[in-house]
Amino acid sequence: MFKSILFEVGRFLTVQLINAMNIEEYRNFCLSFSGATEDLPFDENTLCFKIMGKIFSICDIEEFESINLKCDPVKAIELRETYPDVVVPGYHMNKKHWNTVSMQSNLPDELIKKWITNSYNLVVAKLPKKDREKLSG
Repeated sequence: MFKSILFEVGRFLTVQLINAMNIEEYRNFCLSFSGATEDLPFDENTLCFKIMGKIFSICDIEEFESINLKCDPVKAIELRETYPDVVVPGYHMNKKHWNTVSMQSNLPDELIKKWITNSYNLVVAKLPKKDREKLSG
């Protein structure tokens, strides 16, 4: 899926197409992490990506309007202030540690992937040492 964005360059408007991550790309990226699994623990629409049973990302598979990602509390506030129309406190999650990121935005896929990676890494860092060793070995 592509979205277009209008940019004013001098006196001319130009259209730039950006790739808007779809649910298949999101799913493939989440499952590319070592030990990552997926399931539907809450209902048939809420897809969770986990590492060693701990959630690092959640989305609604019917609408795919947003994703929930774990985030460092200080960084979470910074992202909400920097991207106020895109990043909000985590819907149905601990607002201190989770953000909801709109997938209907014009954010580059690479930035969203960076935030997903950060979420995964935060969860891995809290795992017991023996579980972290299983992931790296």
